[in-house]
Amino acid sequence: MKAFVMKEIGRVGFMEKPVPEPGPGDAVVQSTSALICTSDSHTVQGGIGPRENLTLGHEAVGIVHAVGSEVKDFRPGDRVLVGAITPDWGDLASQNGFPSQSGGPLGGFKFANRKDGVFADYFHVNDADANLARIPDAIGDDVAVYCADMLSTGFMGAEKGNIPIGGTVAVLAQGPVGLMATAGARLRGAGRVIGVESVPSRQKLAREYGADEIVDFTSEDVVERIHELTGGEGVDTAIEALGADITFQTAVKITKPGGTISNVGYFGEGEFIRIPRVEWGVGMADQTIATGLCPGGRLRMERLLRVLEAKRIDPTHMTTHTFHFDDMERAFEVADKKLEDVVKVLITF
Repeated sequence: MKAFVMKEIGRVGFMEKPVPEPGPGDAVVQSTSALICTSDSHTVQGGIGPRENLTLGHEAVGIVHAVGSEVKDFRPGDRVLVGAITPDWGDLASQNGFPSQSGGPLGGFKFANRKDGVFADYFHVNDADANLARIPDAIGDDVAVYCADMLSTGFMGAEKGNIPIGGTVAVLAQGPVGLMATAGARLRGAGRVIGVESVPSRQKLAREYGADEIVDFTSEDVVERIHELTGGEGVDTAIEALGADITFQTAVKITKPGGTISNVGYFGEGEFIRIPRVEWGVGMADQTIATGLCPGGRLRMERLLRVLEAKRIDPTHMTTHTFHFDDMERAFEVADKKLEDVVKVLITF
């Protein structure tokens, strides 16, 4: 089969690999649609260390090709969604309520990290009964694929943000995850959502997904503007969706005492992230810093599909580019270098 791989740090391309075989409890899925994530770029740049000929990608849907002898709920031919995070559900971390951390910190993050990812004609899924979700007929592959990571991660930012009904939320950065955090904040009952973003096309999408106000960090001081918008109080919840030291500091500075800083950003550089001492109440402002890795698993995916089926949100407005898998090298270049005002790149097989 054809696979799109990280050959080494800084170098990608196609190669031929054997079609994977399922273990007793596993499945092999034939890819039909996938999305390119900024995390794929981080990986190629060395964010998780050196890798050789590792198949990239962690957002995909497809058709079940084969299942292991112990798989009970899925059969070849089923159209399925697979979460970007595929936990080991028997692991102690899963039993303790943190399945994304099964097998160690971020251990549920297997695709394009601990094993080959989904940018291939076929890909392997562990714990199939617990990590596959059947896609309703009414939902297209190009829509369902957004549940794998973008909806799950963005909504998690809102879920972990302790947003009070009618509360005020600021979402720092309106990339795909930030946009879904904005939508998630609305779904969780926020009364006011402030999006922080400089790119006009993303500002427009942020308003479409629920932002009431836009703060452009290139033309105004974010901390001053948000305190002005909130009457000097700050926000109930700040969602950091970029993964930068300065943005995290801003999140702390704009959050009121007793509020929550919910982090969904990927911090791929530097040894430390700084917390501004005074705005943190010298450590005593009753602020909560919440973190998490994209929730995976069948139940999570089924719930997200239900949100789509009920038409609570249309994530496809983020799809700015579509390429066939044969054109993956160009597609990755567009996504990696942020060309052509890209937001999200859809790959069809």
